[in-house]
Amino acid sequence: MSNTRLSHLMTAAILCLATALLTGCNSILTSGEKPTISGVAPSGTSSVDSVEREIGRKEHPKIVKAYGGIYNNDKLELMVAKLAGRLVAASNEPNRPYRITILNSPAVNAFALPGGYLYVTRGLLALANDKAELAAVLSHEMAHVTARHALARARAQQKNQLMSKVMDNMVGKTSKTASIKAKNLVTLASFSQVQELEADKEGIGTTFRAGLDPFAASRFLATMGKYAQFLTGQADNDPKANFLSSHPTTPQRINTAIYTARRFGGPDVGDREREDYLAAIDGMLFGDAPDEGFVRERSYIHPHLRIRFTLPKGYRLENTSKAVLAVAKDGTAMRFDGVSVSPDVPLTRYLTSGWVSGLLTGSIREQTINGQPAVIAAAKAKGWTFRIAVIRVQSATYRFVFATTQPNAAYESAVTETINSFQTLSFQQAQAFKPLTIKINTVGWGDTLQSLAKQMQGTTDKVELFSILNDIKEGSQVKRGQMVKQIIAQQ
Repeated sequence: MSNTRLSHLMTAAILCLATALLTGCNSILTSGEKPTISGVAPSGTSSVDSVEREIGRKEHPKIVKAYGGIYNNDKLELMVAKLAGRLVAASNEPNRPYRITILNSPAVNAFALPGGYLYVTRGLLALANDKAELAAVLSHEMAHVTARHALARARAQQKNQLMSKVMDNMVGKTSKTASIKAKNLVTLASFSQVQELEADKEGIGTTFRAGLDPFAASRFLATMGKYAQFLTGQADNDPKANFLSSHPTTPQRINTAIYTARRFGGPDVGDREREDYLAAIDGMLFGDAPDEGFVRERSYIHPHLRIRFTLPKGYRLENTSKAVLAVAKDGTAMRFDGVSVSPDVPLTRYLTSGWVSGLLTGSIREQTINGQPAVIAAAKAKGWTFRIAVIRVQSATYRFVFATTQPNAAYESAVTETINSFQTLSFQQAQAFKPLTIKINTVGWGDTLQSLAKQMQGTTDKVELFSILNDIKEGSQVKRGQMVKQIIAQQ
């Protein structure tokens, strides 16, 4: 959560659906404001390039802002730039210019804008294990650019919007209209999935022509799937859940990637260049940036705001630019954020000012939480039961919102435990919390997966995260001399 005070809470029913999911690639901007493409030129005309460049130029600042700014690291930038140049030379359009930006975000993501604007997050760089895997990602995004997928998708969206409008005018909002709209949506989603698979195939070919391992794409897709499951507790293999997704399910993409790579030879057909890659990411920031606060196991700490709270066991925390989110396996969700409230406005008046749907006024009570004034309340709306706490720390105001469809004693206990854990930190206490970084170490005599994982910081699931970050298969062990990633606090 950034220092900037945030706007009003989202509609209450949406709060419990706000957990962030891992994304692998977005060929069209998904960070809030999507590119507005008007007057799209027909494919093959000379004006297409100028349209694409203008879209990229306009959307680039929005992308950078939405993803925490640019991550400046000379060693890393040089490695990525050299690799990109190598891939461009091996691509179908070696004269096409690209602009590649490393985004200061822990999210695992890479995407392209029209006009050759490519983006990769440091979160994705942390997850990759060699240059071949990064090459598979970058060449995939280049394929989106050369195939002009963004413009093609925009045309499809425009066509579907026009069709839906015509149907509404002809027959009204009937079930027949809804059925037609649903079919259009499925067609659009499938069209985008085809684009993703096309970009995978083209990217794998480019990776191979650049002298790198074509099987890297399938390896990295598998790693992304494991990491997504680690973060969310849900596997990306349910075709029904991905029915309207713009991306094929991970298993489907892995199988297609393996089949494509086999056309170029066996598993050792290309180089991985793992040691050079790991040397480049050594010391890179991992996880949250300091000005966004830190998630440490089940605790959230913001050194700049000097606040901290902890959730009970069973909750997973996710820090986003707008709020801190948490979810339990039973579906209970929590949102924590800050809001601008004048110190002259009593907390009870703010709580009853209309931003809480279904507020039970009889539940409101004032209390003190670790020396800070607070007001607690309950609400019910659309089948959801909410618990709300508003806490004031000098001129700042913070909010907790818990939501569940199955209120019980465990839910009430979790709410109470979390809210009562909220505390302010002294300057010395706040300074003791350091950002996490990637440390590259070499496995020595007596080292095991378990002993190396034990040294990891910032997570309770140390063995699982260590295994995912280093692509260590279940039942395998580390080998002496092997280079591995560890997550440690900045020295």
